[in-house]
Amino acid sequence: MTAPTLVLWDIDGTLIESGGAGLAAFNRAFERIVGRPPTEWVPFAGRTDLEIAADLARVNGVEDPAEFLERFDDELHGALVELVDTMRERGRALPGAREALERLAHEAGVIQSLLTGNVERNAPVKLGAFGLDRFVDFGIGAYGSDHHVRAELPAIARAKAERKHGVGIARERVVLVGDTPLDVAAARASGARAVGVATGPYDEDALERSGAHAVLADLTDTDAVLAALLG
Repeated sequence: MTAPTLVLWDIDGTLIESGGAGLAAFNRAFERIVGRPPTEWVPFAGRTDLEIAADLARVNGVEDPAEFLERFDDELHGALVELVDTMRERGRALPGAREALERLAHEAGVIQSLLTGNVERNAPVKLGAFGLDRFVDFGIGAYGSDHHVRAELPAIARAKAERKHGVGIARERVVLVGDTPLDVAAARASGARAVGVATGPYDEDALERSGAHAVLADLTDTDAVLAALLG
């Protein structure tokens, strides 16, 4: 195939809201490893799960942080699977997400996957809870379990896509879509196009100030979404 455009979606705050299930899974995983719930919390937005876990271990005085992190991926995944019904009941696919994903899936010359701080096994759980999993190629995504630093993830996803499709993908043909300045920073650091969506904790002004190439209030105008992503 000719060189495609690679669109990489963030999950939480961009495509879905988990209805508190994500935080509850962290709490449950922490308690199962440490034997008590965390008493101190750390920032979540835009960060990778294992980066968050490392900070949680530090601020809560975990005695063996290396062992904690070694177990955390498994425990977090198990906890989220247990909470999937809660996520369906209390969470939602964000307005326009399904339509944007479906439209892009039929766009010639475009492949789409994920760039998310979630560990890899939790990405299909979250998207599958709202029927969004059939639109993306999970195998070429980049996840918090690939690297704890988000800015390292675009190159990982691009390399996976190049191997699978047997073509080179220029950095400027990669588009990251996310709801935080950290998403924008990861895109810009890797030479990718950054599209901010103000459906998370940051408004349009904050995303514009962070350097996004395009900013959307939400995903409800599918034509505007495609123009921002592919423009």
